[in-house]
Amino acid sequence: MNSFTNLLVSFAINLAIVFLIVRFIYYPQQRDKNYVFTFIAFNTIIFFVMGLLNNTEISIGVGFGLFAIFSILRYRTETMPIREMTYLFIVIALPVLNAVLLDGQYYAELAVSNLAIIGVLFVLERGWGFKYETRKTINYERIDMIRPENWPFLLEDLQQRTGLPIQRIEIGKLNFLRDSAVIHIYYDASQLDSELVRFIDRDDDVYADDK
Repeated sequence: MNSFTNLLVSFAINLAIVFLIVRFIYYPQQRDKNYVFTFIAFNTIIFFVMGLLNNTEISIGVGFGLFAIFSILRYRTETMPIREMTYLFIVIALPVLNAVLLDGQYYAELAVSNLAIIGVLFVLERGWGFKYETRKTINYERIDMIRPENWPFLLEDLQQRTGLPIQRIEIGKLNFLRDSAVIHIYYDASQLDSELVRFIDRDDDVYADDK
């Protein structure tokens, strides 16, 4: 009963930490149900796997085999963004860290390490000390506007069409057969409403075509 109680307490601590990270740091920036489900589910199952490895006599080979299963898992339906991959790595590493520290009763190290991770993620998500730009890719049909002397008019036209506070632009691929160009625009997303930012970020491609 004592070991069972310790397992429940340890699980509650680990779940509270990952819930704090996902709900109050990740979720306000990206409200995606699939990633929230994945992060918490991965964290939970790996915590119990680590509990099994710590509390039963299991060979090293079997242990490495279990983690090899997780290492070869891939999402084939779509590519995960770098930000989500980083969170996935964190929620996978957290239960391993917490299980080892809780099993060894290193409570001070447990508190410091988890608070440090939460603090770093919170600061990074708030962007304190950094000024980020958001990039969008536009397929633009007015090929005559890409000339350097027309860039002020190009910038004004793009701002009017997109309604975004564009700070700079880059000319990408040119297609003279179709009279079109790929343009990358950069703007400060902090100047926009958070709900509007999430709506814009759903699709990275914008087609500026009068047709």
